[in-house]
Amino acid sequence: MDTILQDYPFRCVLSFEPLLDYWNSNSSSFNGGMPSPVEAIREGFRKAPELQGLIEDLNALKPHRDFLRHLMSPVFPPALWESELLAAVVPFSLQPVFCSPTFQGFFFDEAGTFKGRAFAESDRYVQARVLRAYFLILRKCYGLRESVDLPLVHVVPDGSTGLDRYFGFRPNFKFVDVRNVGGPEELSDDQRSFILEHITDPTALREVLPPENYEFRGFTVLHALDVTEHKVLSALDRDLVDKESFVSEAGFIRLQQRLRTLFRLPELVAGLAAVQGDKVLVLNTGCQKEENCIFAASNHIPVSQFNGSVFERAVKAGKPIRIRDILKEPNHTAVEAEMIQHGVRSAIIAPLEYGGRTIGALKLASPNADEFGPTEELLANQLLPRFSMALKRALDELDNNVESIIKEKCTAVHPSVEWRFKKAVLDHLESVHRGEASELEPIVFRDVYPLYGASDIRGSSRQRNTGILSDVTDHLNRSLDVIQSALDVRRLFVLQELCERIAGHLDRVHEGFGTGDEASVMSFLHKEVEPLFPALSSFGPPVAQAVAKYREAIDPEKRTVYHKRKDFEASVSLFNERVSSYLEREEDAAQKIFPHYFDKHQTDGIDYVIYMGGSMVENREFHELYVRNMRIWQMIVSCGIAWHAEQLKGVLKVPLETTHLILVNHSPLSIRFRFDEKRFDVDGAYDVAHEIIRSRIDKATVGGRAERLTQPGKIALVYSRPEEGREMKLHIGFLQKQGFLTDEVETVELDELQDVKGMKAIRVGIDLASRAVTDRVKCMSV
Repeated sequence: MDTILQDYPFRCVLSFEPLLDYWNSNSSSFNGGMPSPVEAIREGFRKAPELQGLIEDLNALKPHRDFLRHLMSPVFPPALWESELLAAVVPFSLQPVFCSPTFQGFFFDEAGTFKGRAFAESDRYVQARVLRAYFLILRKCYGLRESVDLPLVHVVPDGSTGLDRYFGFRPNFKFVDVRNVGGPEELSDDQRSFILEHITDPTALREVLPPENYEFRGFTVLHALDVTEHKVLSALDRDLVDKESFVSEAGFIRLQQRLRTLFRLPELVAGLAAVQGDKVLVLNTGCQKEENCIFAASNHIPVSQFNGSVFERAVKAGKPIRIRDILKEPNHTAVEAEMIQHGVRSAIIAPLEYGGRTIGALKLASPNADEFGPTEELLANQLLPRFSMALKRALDELDNNVESIIKEKCTAVHPSVEWRFKKAVLDHLESVHRGEASELEPIVFRDVYPLYGASDIRGSSRQRNTGILSDVTDHLNRSLDVIQSALDVRRLFVLQELCERIAGHLDRVHEGFGTGDEASVMSFLHKEVEPLFPALSSFGPPVAQAVAKYREAIDPEKRTVYHKRKDFEASVSLFNERVSSYLEREEDAAQKIFPHYFDKHQTDGIDYVIYMGGSMVENREFHELYVRNMRIWQMIVSCGIAWHAEQLKGVLKVPLETTHLILVNHSPLSIRFRFDEKRFDVDGAYDVAHEIIRSRIDKATVGGRAERLTQPGKIALVYSRPEEGREMKLHIGFLQKQGFLTDEVETVELDELQDVKGMKAIRVGIDLASRAVTDRVKCMSV
């Protein structure tokens, strides 16, 4: 900034001449039929010649306070003398000439020194004062009334509280004369244009209007307005945009100091609570530093601890509540007891809401009783939207950080257990915030009940292989047609040999189609047969037409005949899509009954695993009753899947038969999230037995009969313990009465599988014509 801004460049001198001119020019309006006071004013000036002309030494005013009171009466109306913040000062300065008692008390000490500070950077403050002087010069000397509102705000400590108060000074230059002592008498058009173009640049204005060419004589009348509330609210808005206001101790203390200034309570203590799942993060300046976490200094407290407290009352009321004296509040909870322990007597508790949901609370507390009244409550209401938005941003940023870590470490997490991963990530972030080395803690759920079900397409591997065999055979035959058509035109030995080789591949494929046969045939066709087609096409139109038909039959992406396999895969895809959609609707309904972990896979059919247990839910009581309900749900869902499969038979290009299996296990187990594989797995050698059974049971056969356990139109319920069988028979009886299952029920022993012995099963028929099944499926489609 130019040196013009370092020191005030204009000469400003006190003079009462403008005020005396006002008295003289308005003498007739003062008397009202009474003796004119103007003579008394003139007489006063004659008796005090030191008050005439320019007054360089303000000490000359001290002996004439009574006269000055009379002289200033048009400027300081007696009715406003005790209440208004008014002052006369040397032009463009804060040197007091005459002040009302309130102005004197707020802004000047006994030595006449201004007690406050400018609420702006030094350069900006000086620039505003210089521009105001130029605006006055332009208006009074050159008739230019261009100006910019440049409010000057001063911060002054309140004598009673010690807190800052903000005052805007509104100057009145009515009694200021501008003397042109060397500047141009008139401005040229170019000068006017230049000034208007640079009206806010004092350095540029100096080029046309040097400050030494102008002098200000008289006094400025200042009217001070209390703008504390406006300025503090604006400052709070700026602070709350900065996340550091919540996540750093210094930032929160700054917020608290602004609140003290706003409420004019030097002992006010602010507290902020953020609801995060089943925990409340309680923030306040009284927390010990060793409790520091990602949300400034915070403690994690279960939501349940706030039951019956003043915080719960405020949330239920949906508005701030005032506590005049917490000692007199009935039914103290641990929350009120802790507030009393920290010296709180009165408080305002205000819920913070966003999107119709409570996300936290703001506490304004004082060690004094009856500190907060209706006015403070009204002021607190103005703060709520600001703090709600700021807290929502902070929580969103926290959630984003948590989600980012979860995605990095865990990929997708089922909604039912997301709370547990978030808790682990929050603990991890807090450790990092404290500068500690940290990894995500193990995610283990103990004593959970496993439920497994599968609906497979019977003989899918055989059907897929049949389709492959059909397509490969078709492909070889079409290649044989091309070579044979060429051989009919030209009897070449090499073509005869090629025909025999193609025939040999056909024979081997039909004798036994192995895993590597398709790759071997495709390699032969792509490398040895198809490269000949351009040359063979030149043999004549019949050969060219055979080549064209060959190419039309080949799928451009697969580079082979892809008809039967395409029909089969399209049928499987449609089946999976229909069944998966139905299962998801059933699952959504089941989640509302009781939350649980659900993981679904689909290949040639659908299989799923469910885990339920008290360790997997938060803020909800668990009972085995919900597990028994899910076992019935599994059987109903199997009926619904079978119904869909039956309806699809007339739609699918390849008819599909489905089988349905449910594994029953009454023994709870532990599951652990494997961060390396990004999935849940059973935890412990004992629990691995369940996984072994689950992976092999679909191949089970009925003991001594060499018959697959799973059969179309039936549900196979596999178990190992007698009580499990008894429970499933009860459920079967219930569903038979409901119309889901037929009376066709059999209990069978299973042949031993590798590492799996002693398993039993119940097979029960599905009543596909039942109205109960149809109604259930249609209900889930709504």
